[in-house]
Formats: sequence, C-alpha cells, structure tokens
Amino acid sequence: MKFKKIIPQLVTAIKEAGFDTHPKELQSLSIPKIKSGADLFCLAPEKEGKSTTIVMGVIQQLKEAFEEAPRAIIITPTKEKAFELEEQFNTLGKYTNLRTFVAFDQGILQYQKDEIYDGLDVLICTPKRLMELVNINGVPMTKIKMLIVDNAETVISNTHHAIIYRIADGLKNPQILFFASRWHKSFETVEERIMKNPLVFEIEASNEL
Repeated sequence: MKFKKIIPQLVTAIKEAGFDTHPKELQSLSIPKIKSGADLFCLAPEKEGKSTTIVMGVIQQLKEAFEEAPRAIIITPTKEKAFELEEQFNTLGKYTNLRTFVAFDQGILQYQKDEIYDGLDVLICTPKRLMELVNINGVPMTKIKMLIVDNAETVISNTHHAIIYRIADGLKNPQILFFASRWHKSFETVEERIMKNPLVFEIEASNEL
C-alpha cells in the first residue's frame, strides 16, 4: 500500500528524501485519521515512524503558510528532539512554504517570543519553555488547530501535564494527538479532560533489520 490522498508537495518530498513510498503501519493507520480531524493516541516502539507520522500529518493538515499566528503546537520533552522534528519538517515540507520555529528552555525568552510573533505555522517547543511563553502572552492562540505531544509518556511523567491542559482548555475545538512508546496511566485523564472520542493505535515492533 502506497501513501494515498496526501498533497503532491509531500509526495514529491517523500520520494526525494529516499523514504519508502510504502508507509509503515503506524503511518498507514494514523495519517488518514489525522487528515479527518480525529483525536489520536499513537503508541509504537522506537523506529516505527512516530516522528515522521507527526511531520507528515501536520504538513497534510496545514498544507501552506497562512497568516501570522501558529496553527500547530508540538510539545516534545527535549531541545534535541525538537530540532530533530524541525529537520524533518525542512526535509518533508521543502515544497511547501510552511514556517517552523523551535523554542527551548535555554534560549532567550524575549527573542523566542519575537520570532513567534514574526509569523510561523508550526511551533515546536519544550514544555517548560511553552509554559513560560504562555505566561508572558508569547504565543498567539487564536489560530491553533492542532496540539501534538511527542514522547507523551515522558512529558506526562515529568509533570508537564499542566501546560497541556492549559493550552487545550484555551482552544476552541483543537485536534489533539498524543504519540508515545507505551500507554501511560495519565492518558486516561487526558482522554476524559481534553479529547473527543480518541482513537488508539498500538503498533508492535516490526521485524525489519
């Protein structure tokens, strides 16, 4: 099964990047549901395509730059993971004009706020820095349509749930996506508080070398 019904710009970038045009199981299951606007829990071991699924799903949903305020926030536990995701956006979004920016704990807060207000589509952020930015009105929320948590079991277990709830509670009908290696007991509370009938996809490790 090849990637179906995704925008041509993404198809071209996938091929040029040397990605297999046959999606991994997680991508095959989840990307059509992301496109439909569903809330998801995506559980899969490392190397099963979680990060790529996030990037493809966001590109598919947003398609192109629009106005100045961000439309997707991706929360990830570390600066290193945030920049990895941005690199994938640069690769897979090269034929779109989507704008990304990484905000992280060690960066200069005011500089990061200024960059966000200069205009972007996707904000990739560590949870502590996101809380700090929100506290100084550093992230415009009026256009946010997607809230994504990567390595969600780590983010939740590090007690960063407060910023997730704060963001979600302040948005009107956001699409919420959680990506994790395993189910965490706190996900039940997440489901009850901020999600709308989420689907759960749980993928086992493949046997590929």
